[in-house]
Formats: sequence, structure tokens, C-alpha cells
Amino acid sequence: MLQAIIFDMDGVILDTEKLLSKYWIQAAQEAGFPMTQEDVLGIRSLAAVYAKPKLQEKFGREFDYETIRARRRELTAAHLERYGIPVKPGLRELLNFLHDSGLRTAVATATDRTRTAAYLEKIGVLRDFDVLVCGDMVTKGKPDPEIYLTACWVLGLAPADCMALEDSPNGIRSAAAAGCQTVMIPDLSGPETSLLPLLTACVAGLRDVIPLLKGALHETESV
Repeated sequence: MLQAIIFDMDGVILDTEKLLSKYWIQAAQEAGFPMTQEDVLGIRSLAAVYAKPKLQEKFGREFDYETIRARRRELTAAHLERYGIPVKPGLRELLNFLHDSGLRTAVATATDRTRTAAYLEKIGVLRDFDVLVCGDMVTKGKPDPEIYLTACWVLGLAPADCMALEDSPNGIRSAAAAGCQTVMIPDLSGPETSLLPLLTACVAGLRDVIPLLKGALHETESV
């Protein structure tokens, strides 16, 4: 029985993945490393414990992950401060539908608690979420299932009763491994063939989640 929706943040709630990509590349290139879009796609939603060795395998041990990531954060923060935080189309419509339907809501994001709360507050949706589980609240980040298992535990629900909305392969692997109903909303890249067996559905945007939920809720009522 579907009882809750768990959102990834960057790339699902916020239209920020393109910024993270842009500024990862800039920060790395400033440090002398020729990072490409393909390299960034490979570390989307990937916890630092996994991303660091992956990038050092590509660029060498001299790739100073912490320093370059801090510079990426600095560049991203300056962009958001100047231009505001871009929001994915359909977010408010979906949140209103979830509220009206009595479905609970959570966020499961690799971003830390302080920035997650600040971003959601700035776009006016912080109070729309019952639970926030952030990267600094778990010991193993995505693609490990811990963050989704934690969100389900805090919600007091079985993973099978929760639907996860994800845009990245690592996020999808995390949610599926936890046992959640996993829906992909592609952002910078579409679903890889290897991901298809993990997906409950793949939809174009947040608004397209609403008819999916209506169908699931109707099936529940019919049982």
C-alpha cells in the first residue's frame, strides 16, 4: 500500500544538477584536472567515500577531492546567491496533490542538513516535508540503501510502501536496494539499460508523477 513519497533533492526538487556539473568541471580545471561532463555524471548522488577514489583513479592521487569539492560548493553557492535557486516544474502541484491525498513526504539527499533545510526554506517548501534525511545523517551514502532505509524507518513505514523519486543512477540503485518503489525522472541523462529492471516507472517530470499516483491509489482502494 503506497503511503509516502521520498524525494531526492538535486535534480528532482531543485534544478541544480546542471550547476553542480558546471562547477565541478570549473573547480577541477582550476586545479589543473581536465574533468568532463562524463566524469561528473559518474559521481552524481555518489557519496564522497565512493566519489573520491573514483576520481582519484581517473586523475591520480594528487586529485585533492576535498579542496576541489569545497571550491565547487563555493562557486555553486555564489551562483545561487546571485540568481536564486531554480525549482523543477510541477513541484507545487505535486506537493499539493500529496497533501490532499494524505500521502506522507520525505527528502533523501546527499546534501548536508544545513544546506538542505536552507534551500527548501528559500523555495518555500520546507514545511511540506515530514522527514529530511541528509548525507551527514548516514554513514553510507548513495548508492548504498542506508539513506532510504533510514527515511522509511523515520516515517515508520516499510520500504515497499514508499515511492522514491530519483534522477540519477546512483540514487536509483540506492532506492531500489532499499526496496522502495522507484521512479526515475531523468535530468542530465536518461535511464541506462541496466537500471530498467530497478524501475517501477520512468516519467518526464514531476507533474507526470500525479497520474502515476492516482493509478496506484485507485488500485489500493480497489483491493
